[in-house]
Amino acid sequence: MAHTELAPSISKRCKGNPFGRALRQEERTAWLFILPALAALLLFVFYPMVQAFFISFQNYNMVGGSRSFNGIDNYRTLMNDSEFLASLRHSLFFAVIVIPVQTAISLGLALMIQRAGRFTSLFRTAYFIPVVISTSVAATVFKLIYNKDFGILNQLLKSMGLPLTNFLSNPDTAMYGIIILGIWKASGFFMIIFLAGLNNISQDLYEAARVDGASRAQQFFRITLPMLNRTMAFVVIMTTIDAIKLGGIVFVLTNGGPNGSTQTVVYYIWKTAFQQMQMGYGTAAAFALFAIVLIISLAQMTYFNKKADY
Repeated sequence: MAHTELAPSISKRCKGNPFGRALRQEERTAWLFILPALAALLLFVFYPMVQAFFISFQNYNMVGGSRSFNGIDNYRTLMNDSEFLASLRHSLFFAVIVIPVQTAISLGLALMIQRAGRFTSLFRTAYFIPVVISTSVAATVFKLIYNKDFGILNQLLKSMGLPLTNFLSNPDTAMYGIIILGIWKASGFFMIIFLAGLNNISQDLYEAARVDGASRAQQFFRITLPMLNRTMAFVVIMTTIDAIKLGGIVFVLTNGGPNGSTQTVVYYIWKTAFQQMQMGYGTAAAFALFAIVLIISLAQMTYFNKKADY
């Protein structure tokens, strides 16, 4: 705020002298660099969003191309749509499991590779590899791993004398198969985020704690976790957003089955809009999901802002 008030005053004082002209020329140059990106953002992001918002209030069937304004009927129908509510429950179940487990694994990996060692670089690369692998490739590999006839997982169960099962064909286990893949795929990325946060903590705090006789557990809970408050907030919010808008893994791994047990909200939106061609209803579901994600993210930001900031 202060900066925006200061900039015009500086320009006013500098008016009429070479420094002022150079400053205005620099501002114009900056705007020339920003304008293409701003125009692209307005054209390809905000304009489609506004247009989609109006479509969400229409009965728009892409097969016949017919359109008619129906007010909030799409949103009212969504509230009683059992398939939409079931897909929302599946997405939230995925998020509830993935957020704590993935956060704990990412933090644990970051703590393991924080100290420089002989194989530290190797481990950092190995843990980050799943992040750079495309979702379709990772899902295809896990589809083979889960296979009942020749999958590694069933071969392991067989060697232990346990019964074989087709994980992705069983409604009770299919979602857990997606959860394992989701955690494996994204943990490396958040490990790097936690590693950056850990490296920003002053070692003097640990030195002082050790002098006072604090154990490793006390150092972790009294220094590491509080100092990672902002990093933790970023990781939890980003994990929540990624978890609720889960779609790519479902497309390749289960296609929403069996019996819709892994159908998430994003998959439901895609099916409604592009398979059933109900563009207005599908767009309304997308904005309902946007509102849910926004509310959850704001609640998480409020929670983390209330925590002590060191």
